[in-house]
This record gives sequence, C-alpha cells and structure tokens, in this order.
Amino acid sequence: LDSSSDLSPTAAIEREMKRCASDMSEDDSTGNVVLPDGGGKKAAGNEINGTSTNGHAESGAPCPAASARGTLQTLLSRKSPFANETGALPIGEFEPLAPSAAVTGGGLTPSSSLSAARVLVVGAGGLGCELLKDLALSGVSNVDVIDLDSIDVTNLNRQFLFRQKDVGSSKAEVAARFINERCPWMKVTAHHGKIQDKDPNFYASFQCIISGLDNVEARRWLNATVCGLVDVDEDGDPDPSTIIPIIDGGTEGFSGQARVILPRITSCFECSLDAFPPQKSFPLCTVAETPRLPEHCIAYAFTLQWPREFPDRKLDTDSPEDMKWVYEQALARAEKYNISGVTYMLTMGVVKNIIPAVASTNAIVAAACVNETVKLLTFCSQSLNTYMMYMGSTGVYSHTFVYERKEDCPVCTSTVRKMTIGTQTSLNELMQQLRDGDLRLKSPSITSGSGKTLYMQKPPALEKATRPNLDKPLSSLIANGEELAVTDPMFPDINLTLSITFG
Repeated sequence: LDSSSDLSPTAAIEREMKRCASDMSEDDSTGNVVLPDGGGKKAAGNEINGTSTNGHAESGAPCPAASARGTLQTLLSRKSPFANETGALPIGEFEPLAPSAAVTGGGLTPSSSLSAARVLVVGAGGLGCELLKDLALSGVSNVDVIDLDSIDVTNLNRQFLFRQKDVGSSKAEVAARFINERCPWMKVTAHHGKIQDKDPNFYASFQCIISGLDNVEARRWLNATVCGLVDVDEDGDPDPSTIIPIIDGGTEGFSGQARVILPRITSCFECSLDAFPPQKSFPLCTVAETPRLPEHCIAYAFTLQWPREFPDRKLDTDSPEDMKWVYEQALARAEKYNISGVTYMLTMGVVKNIIPAVASTNAIVAAACVNETVKLLTFCSQSLNTYMMYMGSTGVYSHTFVYERKEDCPVCTSTVRKMTIGTQTSLNELMQQLRDGDLRLKSPSITSGSGKTLYMQKPPALEKATRPNLDKPLSSLIANGEELAVTDPMFPDINLTLSITFG
C-alpha cells in the first residue's frame, strides 16, 4: 500500500481489492461482484460462496471459494504441459475433468479422483493436524486418521485442532470431529489405537497413505506393511494396481522432510534407515549409581522409582498428574547430586522421547505432503522424485534429490543377504548382530532352510523348547552355505533370507 496516500487504511485496502478484482464484472442492480467462473454466485457483504469471511462454512456449503477461479477445480479441468507423465517419476497420465461438470462439496466434481479417493493420515499430532487441514481445503473429502495418543496440555500451542477441554481425549477422535464440524464437505473417520492393531486389508483399502509419525520404529513397521501389500510376478515386477503410495513427512525443530515412496519402485523407508541414528538410551548402572546429567535423574524417576512406588500401575505419559510426579522425583534427585537443568519440559522430552516442534515447520512440511498427495491422486503435475529437505534454520531453503534404493534392502528387494561368521559363533550372538547391526531387528525368530526351527520367540512353549539352541555354535545347527529364514515383528508378512558362510 502507498503510505503517502491520504486515504484511510480501510479505504486503501478497499481500493487495492478493487484493483485486484479488475477482471471481475459488476451487477448494476445490486453492486455485488459476480465471479467469472462462479456459476452466478455472488460475493455480497461479508459472505463469499455461502461462506462468511470469518472462516465458518454454512452447513452443506462447498469448500470456501469452491467456485472461484484459481481453485483445484480449474487446475484439474485444464491440460497441463507439466502433467505427471512428463516428470522424472511418471506414475500415471493426467486426464482433465470436463469443465462444465457440476461443482459439489469441496469445490470438486463427484467424478474427481480427489472426491472419490480414500486417504489415510497416520498420526494426529503437530504434523497430523496440519495434514487434515490441508486435505480439507484441497477437497479430499474421504479421510481416515489413526493415532494412539491422547491430548496433553503441552500440545495446545501448535496442534490447533485441540482445545483446553480436549485434554485427556483421543487425538484422532477430537481431530476428526473438529474437521467434520468445521468443514461440512469432509468425512473424517477416526481410529484410536496402534497402527499394528490394524490388519493389512485395512491399509489396502486406501489410495494413498500420509505418514505423520514421530518415531522411527512405527515408520519402519508401516513401510514394511504397505510394501508387503504389493503383488510381484515371476520376473519380480510389481503389479501397479497393488501399489499404495506413502507420503512420509517428518519435522524436527526448524528442519523437515517430505518423501514419496512407491513400494517396490522407489526406495522405501528401510533403504534410508542408516540416516536415522538409533534412539539414545542411558546405561542403567549410570542412572542408578552415578547420575551426571539431568536426563539421568529423569530416567531414574520413571524407570526405577515409579515401579517401586506404583507396582500395579503403568506410568501414563499422557497424564499431567503422572508426569508431574516424575518431574518432582527427578528434581529431588538432581538436587541431591547437585545437578541442574531438570525442567518439566525436559522431563516430557525424555519420558515421551518428544522431538522439538516448530509450528511453521509442521505447516510447510504438511503442505508439501498434501501437495504430493494431490499430484499422486490426480496426475495433474510432476511428482517429487523422491525426497525434499527443508532447512528453516538457514533460511527459506529446500533441497530435493533422488534417494536411491538399497540393493540388499530387506523390505523392498528380494535379495538374499550373505553373512560370514566364525565357526564358534553361537545362535545367540548371531541374533545380537541382527539386533545391533544395520538391520536393527527387534525380536527375531530363525528357521533353517531345511525347515528346522532354530529359535522362535512365540508361543511360550515353542520358545522354551528352542531356547537351548541359543548357546550352541551355529555351525552345529546348520551346514555351511545354508540359508536361514528370519522373521521379526518389525517386518510383518516379510521373511528375510540369510546365507551363512563359516569362515
């Protein structure tokens, strides 16, 4: 605005708005502006397309500015020189919608792939709230959201779908209810529980899955589950109709990333596991006997003191009362050992492994994820190939690159992994290598190529029967060059094959 103008701020803004709307026609009888693409709808007073400018939509009304020019309806109705098939990662051919098709809820036609698609949002936290908002404003009306967590008071500063009255309630249920009430064209279905509790058919019912998870283990499980849904022919080529794209988003402080994963085609999350260092843990002897850091005091309070004080009750990390007790005990221990730095926020971070969150980073990464979702569902533009990094601490800067597939990835390839071990290496030592090595398995069970069960974690009777094998040299259990089939909860429905050579 021209600061030297004699106009009042209100008059100056109105002048600029009229200038920006110079290509709109005016109805002489009412003085209301008629939008060119608007199908006769008018912007009068403080309402635009049935939506008041305070952001609250009328019941049954379309998405805000649904009929206005410049919406997704316009984009999807026109040919594009940058359609998906022209990009570096082509997965489909863009077919524009009929321009004359009637606009429905969300500003899109019933025939639009966005209106018909089912999308799953995994996680309803800082990133998940932004994802649900962006999907709603993009006209993706059929959305499911799943999350295990309950709302904590510390979530309220950035997870804007929640209010003070919601503390203690399910994140997924509150988020779904908020979006459905605020955006009448949306149908969000909530699932409160672990992602591991859903069977593969649940995940197979979606056209796209957006991951807003905050821990590596859950992302590995989801990645392996969705990759396991892909049917592969005799030549190892995947069936395109069984591929469900994963858009993986993650943030930490001022940094974030968005990633497109096409199972069995691009690299998967497991291919990049080396980029994620193992979660930090503290030696129990240090925590119990010689604490030196505030984290040691906090770890002592919730791992050792809590079970002693409350042997019949598990610590509820979403309970303000429980977390206050842990904080107070940690603070007392820190004072005893003259250690400073124990705060309530640090206690929350150590107990819940909270990742530093910045609301603007969540907004940027969520926008990138939903943008890729729209492109994958409609083929209207070139897909990200395959990884975008945002580094807000050094400015508004992002970097994209192709994350290459790992040749021996246990999830998205069928390669046999070769291992050379000593003749005296026990089965237990091999299992420890599988846990601590690049595979980072959790609870492996092993069967020999001849069908002999070497060790099985469950059921208890079978675990007890195979337990004596743990201390035996592996060379006494299998032949040189024999293959082992390894299963692990981290890789549901996927068998890892190892070829063992004794050297």
